[in-house]
Amino acid sequence: MTVKGWMAGWLAVLAWGVCALAAAQPVTVTDDRGRTITLPAPPQRIVTILPSLTETVCELQQCHRLVGVDRYSNWPSAIESLPRVGGGIDPNIEAIVALRPDVVLVALSSRGSERLEALGLKVVALEPKTHADVQRVMGTVAQVLGLPPQEAGRLWRHIDAAVSAAAQSLPPEVRRTRVYFEVNRAPYAAGAASFIGETLARLGAQNIVPAALGPFPKLNPEFVVRANPDVIMVGARNADGMTDRPGWKRIRAVSEGRLCVFSHEEADTIIRPGPRMAEGARLLADCLRKHVQP
Repeated sequence: MTVKGWMAGWLAVLAWGVCALAAAQPVTVTDDRGRTITLPAPPQRIVTILPSLTETVCELQQCHRLVGVDRYSNWPSAIESLPRVGGGIDPNIEAIVALRPDVVLVALSSRGSERLEALGLKVVALEPKTHADVQRVMGTVAQVLGLPPQEAGRLWRHIDAAVSAAAQSLPPEVRRTRVYFEVNRAPYAAGAASFIGETLARLGAQNIVPAALGPFPKLNPEFVVRANPDVIMVGARNADGMTDRPGWKRIRAVSEGRLCVFSHEEADTIIRPGPRMAEGARLLADCLRKHVQP
């Protein structure tokens, strides 16, 4: 072997050693419970029990580390064949344990976190409700994955720029549009304090549900009648029977046909506080553009 060849081989070994050492470094994060979780190395086997967290892992180009997801995770297509481990309110503890994850990413509101930890699993609980939360959670997920912080920063900048572009595409008349966004038929609404409400505000719309009521408050249907929104937005799975509620046919949005009923796929995109918020903003902008009053 020539000296040049020997040096090339030695440098390759050295580079491999440096990468291996970096990969073996412990990872320490603080989750939304205020708990500090330390992993001996960046996790290679991950279970997610919240669709937005699944999507964030994949958008950070780490889908291959997922070994199980919740029943509602349906994007991207790369996760279609993964085992399903229940949902946030009814996680299948036995199925999760059987997958031998290095870490389980859950919503703050998910049940089962304490039991999973009692069984020796590492659990990171995250709950994005606002734009600031989404940016922070993306940073925490990147940290859990052992990725440099600029990876999460790049992802957030794309979302932020897309929301701004969607806002700039709308006419000034949008600012007179009063909007009601129904998350589910209880009815729960997306208030001004939620990430959906913040997106609507950046698009120029006025949310009939004030921030003081919280991000996703449960409303008396009469509240919406009294507020009399110009536009109503709702997902298809929650739209049936909405306009048959007492008094709702008197609402301006209903009587004048200014309802945006999003398909299942569109609604999933809009209501998940994760990397597809950019597309969600475009869908909301399309609705406003269609129904804006000159």
